[in-house]
Amino acid sequence: MRTRINRFFLSLFFIGFCLFAPFHLSFAADYTGEGEGKEQYAELSPQQETLPADDDDTLPETGEGTAGADHAVTDTDDFDADEDWYGANDLPAVADPIQPFNRAMYHFNDKMYFWVLKPVATGYNVVVPEPVRVGVKNFFTNLAFPVRFTSSLLQGDFKGVARETGRFTLNTIWGLAGFLDPASLSGDFFARDDADLGETFGVWGIGQGMYIVWPVLGPSSLRDTFAAVGEYFLSPVTYLRPWYVPTGVRSYQSVNDTSLRLGDYEAFVGAAIDPYISMRDAYTQHRTKKIENKRKKLYSPAPKVIESE
Repeated sequence: MRTRINRFFLSLFFIGFCLFAPFHLSFAADYTGEGEGKEQYAELSPQQETLPADDDDTLPETGEGTAGADHAVTDTDDFDADEDWYGANDLPAVADPIQPFNRAMYHFNDKMYFWVLKPVATGYNVVVPEPVRVGVKNFFTNLAFPVRFTSSLLQGDFKGVARETGRFTLNTIWGLAGFLDPASLSGDFFARDDADLGETFGVWGIGQGMYIVWPVLGPSSLRDTFAAVGEYFLSPVTYLRPWYVPTGVRSYQSVNDTSLRLGDYEAFVGAAIDPYISMRDAYTQHRTKKIENKRKKLYSPAPKVIESE
């Protein structure tokens, strides 16, 4: 009886590890500026909590505003001037009614990373050459084609559907089942859009809802939680049999991805006054900007061409 109980808890821990790595570590890399084609948010995540100032401390001047909690973005702040950028002034309100629970789950996931995932990925990094690890990453990216294809289709982005179909066909046939990425050599012609179901719901006008940090899964929102369930069933790995094969595949994918991003999460946490707030703001900014850019791409009218006489 005791042996069965021990096996049960070991199975739960192993499954949790497999689910944790893809979400938590992909977030850490994507929002700290190291992911390919991702926005850099490590230096741009505003702290939304007012910190007490000592008598000798000098609070930053904001020009017309006041210092401290009211300080958002001034002309002297080193922010991206791109009109598509969502800076601190444009940061959407974050509904965080269960913050005590979220903070507890954040610290739990943080320990999981440092105690479990990072040591395993570090050893894997030493044994397996980087070109092989990059090829494995390309394979799993290519395997996620159903998620991107379905999301683009539901958004009515038929150009995106065509691009994703072309990428998948080219990389599968000429890229050795996706281990190579010849489609990227075409530039924007076969550019990957990274569409997902959470983005699709946002394009449809569904709000993000409250912020949630799931144990093992990491940062999310109510909208993206429902999207993650749909993406689980769209993944081909889900349908491998027997049941433990998908678990093993996702475990290997997690370790491989983490081995290519070692140090990113540590740098993000080390640069933050309050890592929980920084992670929450970075997640919200990224999702909001991604959805808004997709809306502009799909629904903005084409610019008028003025012909010179």
